[in-house]
Amino acid sequence: MNVKQVTIFGGTGLIGGFILKMILNDNYFQKVIVVTRSFVSQKHNKMEIRQIDFSNSKEIERSVENSSIVFSSIGTTQSQVKGDKKAYRKIDFQITHNIALACKLKQVEKFLFVSSAGADSSSSNFYMNLKGEIDDVVSNLELDSTIIFRPSLLLGKRNKFRFGEKIAQILIPLFSFLMPKKLRPVQARKVAKLMIELSKLNQKGNRIVANEELILRD
Repeated sequence: MNVKQVTIFGGTGLIGGFILKMILNDNYFQKVIVVTRSFVSQKHNKMEIRQIDFSNSKEIERSVENSSIVFSSIGTTQSQVKGDKKAYRKIDFQITHNIALACKLKQVEKFLFVSSAGADSSSSNFYMNLKGEIDDVVSNLELDSTIIFRPSLLLGKRNKFRFGEKIAQILIPLFSFLMPKKLRPVQARKVAKLMIELSKLNQKGNRIVANEELILRD
């Protein structure tokens, strides 16, 4: 069965870019709505670009309306928000929460989003605590199907250069065989591929895909 329409939030990012490319080349999907903050010049006959205000919940709701599946890889970094934790939370927590609420309201069949390895709402680490809070609040909405992906360091070429992450991408893989599986770096392409695969399955309820599962994928 073909899925009539899917929506991608973060389709211009590392994982989202792979998801979009795979969907455009997969006949299982008939139409994809790419939701973005900025202008996108890319064109395809089954792709529609919607440039919205991510702080506007109504615009988010309209973006998921009539979609069977919603993917999200929305995120930011401390440097992008200049160390402002409130701004960080507004992006990482509030936007994802609003997307999930929209999925609930519009009766979306599946919501798949990217979290992080080590996500834990009881953690004293700001980043891990925040990711854990997001995972918890979305899971508690009890959508028809929610799949949370928790990758460690992502490997792949980003559109935006991140100096610290680039250095980590070069050095950490050299020693990854010494690291526990939950912390080993993983190719962003693998994460995107598994997100696509699981979106096609008839799974209900909440599921967490840990880094250990991601690194074992082809």
